[in-house]
Amino acid sequence: MRAAIIEPIQTSPEACKKEWKFSEIISDPIVRERWEKVRKYFFLRESTYDMTNRCNIRCDGCYYYEGEKQFAEENRDVEAWRALMAAEKKRGITFVVLAGAEPSLVPELCEVCYEEIPLGAIATNGLKLIPRTVNYKIHISVWGNDETSLKTRKAKDMLLRQIENYRRDERAVFVYTFTRDNIQQAAEVVQTLAAHDCKVTFNVFSAPVGYTGGLRHNRLSLESTRNMMITLLNRFPQQVLFSYYNAVAHTHPLSLHGLYGCLYPRMNPAADLGLGRSFRQYRTDLTWDKNAACCVPDTDCADCRHYASGSAVVTAKLYRHAVDPTTFKAWLDYADTYLSVWVTGYAKEPNLCNQLIVVPEK
Repeated sequence: MRAAIIEPIQTSPEACKKEWKFSEIISDPIVRERWEKVRKYFFLRESTYDMTNRCNIRCDGCYYYEGEKQFAEENRDVEAWRALMAAEKKRGITFVVLAGAEPSLVPELCEVCYEEIPLGAIATNGLKLIPRTVNYKIHISVWGNDETSLKTRKAKDMLLRQIENYRRDERAVFVYTFTRDNIQQAAEVVQTLAAHDCKVTFNVFSAPVGYTGGLRHNRLSLESTRNMMITLLNRFPQQVLFSYYNAVAHTHPLSLHGLYGCLYPRMNPAADLGLGRSFRQYRTDLTWDKNAACCVPDTDCADCRHYASGSAVVTAKLYRHAVDPTTFKAWLDYADTYLSVWVTGYAKEPNLCNQLIVVPEK
């Protein structure tokens, strides 16, 4: 299946007419209802945690095996992790992201994190089932079809093994990462996932610092990625958790930092503002470094289009998008998508804005 050619990005017609009051923007009952649903989750405050420095595969372009974090000593003491989670909860953390290298190898640590802070997500390659008693969202990484997975991840029949583990599991979201080389494969992969009634969202490969491989995007591949994203969103609206504005934000020639300004401590060292104050990225020895604290450490910030970064960076720019009804609907779709991907039990609603809009100026 070839991706359809998507219409050019348009400035919202309402943006040219007048200055809008927020009360006018949410006067539509459907918009107001969606706004009320989304705003209930403004209490979420995240930090991320490397659970182990071991993995059962090794992928080209892996973020974990860059930088110093991979050399941290593992702390596998359940009670030490329990104490950390209790301290995190005390300082206001309400949402945890368990990652690097492969959290499914330490299920007992995932379990204790869930017992202490019951909202969170786990990033996994999906080859080992995480116990269902850990009721976090499970993000299963997919980097192409099985032929590509064998080439870049050194694992056979990867997608089928992932589906076998997580089909009909309401925790599971398959995260298809678009690289420069696997854009057309997305149609085949999403069709397979949809046939098994699996939920899927999209990510864009963002190069680690110093990466020289062939997965990094260029302008043409970003445009092709955007077209494919929208094509699959329209073809599989029940399975694809995504929106038009997600596609705009993550395939723009500028990185997320270039478009919105990154709020994570690595790029925002101020201690008195949002994530710059609260976010920490813990290594496997339970230490953290403010200068390296980022949702996906060791990513090249100038190339960052990562879905995890956007979940905080884009959603934090509420009032930048509250300029006219269409732009605000696009932001609501983005926030609604983010919550459906990251929060257990949150159901994605139909998108309100089915057009590509210009990212509002700073």
